[in-house]
Amino acid sequence: MYNDRRMKIKIYEYKNCDTCRKALKYLDAENIAYEKLPIVEQPPTLAELKRMLGYLKERGDSVKHLFNTSGEVYREMGIAGRLKAGMPESEALQLLAQNGKLIKRPFVLSAKNGAVGFKPDAWAGIF
Repeated sequence: MYNDRRMKIKIYEYKNCDTCRKALKYLDAENIAYEKLPIVEQPPTLAELKRMLGYLKERGDSVKHLFNTSGEVYREMGIAGRLKAGMPESEALQLLAQNGKLIKRPFVLSAKNGAVGFKPDAWAGIF
């Protein structure tokens, strides 16, 4: 049972993703309360994507870091070329909000921070 005084984070994950499973094990081991959401069926909202992009920009990253660049849908839609050609951020965020398979996972948000992908060392400083 989680401590009610602690803030719960949202983790958007894909059940067949090994990285997501590792992230969930990490959260459990660290006793971090979370709400697990299926990223494909229920992608992050446009507002959540904008918040995450803000956190990424603070770390020197760009909208490209929100994309699952190894995903089939990313390749099929030619997103890499579109980003290189200067796809507006607003268009990129709309695409992400409409298709959870485009989003790098896990996608994790707290009230004050967020992360995409799973790197235990980085997460230790974030959550």
